[in-house]
Amino acid sequence: MKILVTGGAGFIASNIVDALIDIGHNVVIVDNLTSGFQQNLNPKAKFYKIDIRDSKLSEILEREKPQIVNHHAAQIDVRKSSEDPIADAEANILGSLNLITSCLRFGVKRIIYASTGGASYGDPEYIPADENHPIKPISQYGVSKHTVEHYLHLYSITDGLEYVTLRYSNVYGGRQNPHGEAGVVAIFAIQMLTGKQPTIFGPGDKTRDYTHVSDIVRANIIALEHGKNAIYNIGTGVETKDQEIFDTLASVLGFKGKPIYAPLRKGEVYRIALDCTKAQKELGWSPQLSLKEGMARTAEYYRALARRSPTR
Repeated sequence: MKILVTGGAGFIASNIVDALIDIGHNVVIVDNLTSGFQQNLNPKAKFYKIDIRDSKLSEILEREKPQIVNHHAAQIDVRKSSEDPIADAEANILGSLNLITSCLRFGVKRIIYASTGGASYGDPEYIPADENHPIKPISQYGVSKHTVEHYLHLYSITDGLEYVTLRYSNVYGGRQNPHGEAGVVAIFAIQMLTGKQPTIFGPGDKTRDYTHVSDIVRANIIALEHGKNAIYNIGTGVETKDQEIFDTLASVLGFKGKPIYAPLRKGEVYRIALDCTKAQKELGWSPQLSLKEGMARTAEYYRALARRSPTR
């Protein structure tokens, strides 16, 4: 099957591309390399350096004729979405609309859309939050990512588009950018390995639902054939405190320093975990990697990265 992956040079999507190619699919990547990296590109995939907002995107859909589009390209930084909400909406809403309408024109059978759990639900009324939890985003990023879900639902009714939306928890693992604003595990790991003090925003009791990228990849593989016009949380259902992430990584990496505690950042949810019962029942998906094992794998990845790039 031919599958077009947007954002395929990025953290999550590049891991998905590798898995798709490993099981025999023909993959086309679209990425503007704003936050993705050339070294993440699988050499067996066909690559187009283009923004999803570009009008020429439709030419790629017409030329390649993918059966499925896996849509991960996005502006993912909550802080940046607050500072420049217009740019956030242009990338996440208008870019997605450009992609969706091109898919409709050129016969794409299914879109798999990477959405967000915590940023959509906002500060939850109950934990773990299921897919029926009220949508109350407290960041522009949460608004823009959720808005695309409405367009997918709309076009499934008006044009027969088939979609699966995966609302991710906090994803971590190999290839996450340790020099960005998002991705606390990667950021902490590389800071510890280079002798810097990691910063915890808040007193350390803020919680997230951490899911290893390998489990996210598996959900995307399942979504190639299962689930129809449906939304699924993809997470562990377990809250993990920032302090626990710091302590676990420090133990694994042998870091003896203490964190810096800074004020909370605007637009960040304080506590969240996702109820993934629906994905278990309808997709047969559940997380397989424990936090302890996932953190150990991730720490080893960044240990190797630090050895290769000691000055970074």
